Amino acid sequence: MKSPQSTGSTVDFSQAARLFGREARRRGLVVPSYRCPPRIVGVQRTLRRHSGGVVVAVQVRGRPWGAVVADMIEGVVVANDLRPPQADRLRTDLWKAIGVEWTTNISEVA
Repeated sequence: MKSPQSTGSTVDFSQAARLFGREARRRGLVVPSYRCPPRIVGVQRTLRRHSGGVVVAVQVRGRPWGAVVADMIEGVVVANDLRPPQADRLRTDLWKAIGVEWTTNISEVA
């Protein structure tokens, strides 16, 4: 995966969209369509529901790649109306799928 602090390209965005679509489909979830940028000027992410599904639009240009990926993952969660703990598990699984594993040492957090 790209460094979360680096910026992504539209190619990175399309590859991530395909990956998240595969992962959602494999779990029997609604697979959102992705587009960039959002139609509303000045926002970083929008979600639009329609009769054929859900469209998640994300601003890619000028944003850290980690923020773009987080918005894409949250789009899958919201499109499927997931709540904890299912939403938390899905977020973790999608971050792992794209190549990020969160390791937290509790003693460092406290």
